[in-house]
Amino acid sequence: MRARYTGGQKVPITTLIDDYIHERIHIEGDFGEFIRQRDAVVDYSFVADHFKFLFTRFLPEVINHSQAQDIRIGREHYDRGNDFFGAFLGPRMVYTSGFFLSPNDSLEAAQDQKIRLVCEKLQLKKGERLLDIGCGWGTLVAFAARDYGVDATGITVAEKGAEFANAQCAREGVSKSARVKVLDYRDIPKERYQKISCLEMAEHVGVRKFGRFMEQVYDLLDDDGLFFLQIAGLRAKNGMLGFHFEDLVWGLFMNKYIFPGADASMPLSFVVENLEKAGFEIHSVENIGIHYSLTISRWYDNWMQNRAEIVKTYGEWWFRLWQVFLAWSVEIAAQGSSTAFQVVANKNLNRFNRQRWIGATNLGERDLAAPASPKKTG
Repeated sequence: MRARYTGGQKVPITTLIDDYIHERIHIEGDFGEFIRQRDAVVDYSFVADHFKFLFTRFLPEVINHSQAQDIRIGREHYDRGNDFFGAFLGPRMVYTSGFFLSPNDSLEAAQDQKIRLVCEKLQLKKGERLLDIGCGWGTLVAFAARDYGVDATGITVAEKGAEFANAQCAREGVSKSARVKVLDYRDIPKERYQKISCLEMAEHVGVRKFGRFMEQVYDLLDDDGLFFLQIAGLRAKNGMLGFHFEDLVWGLFMNKYIFPGADASMPLSFVVENLEKAGFEIHSVENIGIHYSLTISRWYDNWMQNRAEIVKTYGEWWFRLWQVFLAWSVEIAAQGSSTAFQVVANKNLNRFNRQRWIGATNLGERDLAAPASPKKTG
């Protein structure tokens, strides 16, 4: 590949990706192995397209983040087709990092473990009201209502996702206690919930509006409630981004092709500062970056196994783009360039009962490894 394509010289990875997804070049053999050995062929230098993208799309979207823009971008991605996402997410239809007790766990086991961990960290109890902001295809909403007896409401801007989610709630027999609404987060009615979850949606709010979003969550939460935030993040040095060029180039690729407008993927310090400014007290933070690498590796395997159907329905360009996204992201997460954090927080009030943390589920590796207590409510 290197000799034939580059004449022995390294090329910018952005140039190689552009040539690959537009079928100007082909990569023979194991694509995942090629990505693992990418440093032999590519470098991470900036190219003209980066500067064009920064000034014509990235910065305007970061500055704007209007409701109309965010809904449009969200639906362009998440309403592409449930079959498209099912081709790599599998039957659980969970588009966030799983949680592994063993590197050999299946994708379905890891997602089941993650969802149970979320419910345990939130200390869900029968009859409580749960709000899941950015609920995807509704798997957490349906599970929490079925196995923990809560009244669960999910919101999403994706119409196809909401349709799938409500059908899932019906299949699980929890339509009376679980529902998903097509709603932008800014339009959530000003009600109170005992528990609020937000799994990898806050990135889409944007850096400029992230603090305001945390304040909104604070206002929606009961004074004795809990907030669970799972958020994708980036590594930093002295609180600053960008000390690895690959991290920057990968981030620009992701923003251009995969998650436009999701510019609030930031170092942990940014997340904690905004939570605390909004009035939250941080109880726990768990770094699940390596779990994300393992999750995406399963997504990649699913994508490759479903190649024929994907190309038939969506074309070679979409197949190759997601092939690059998934294969590269496995390695990016494994090397620490990107990560994900699970944060549990409560309102920083004197009267909050902090004894609730004694003997509770605080860390996944310890608590999920213990035998699970039965949670079925009928």
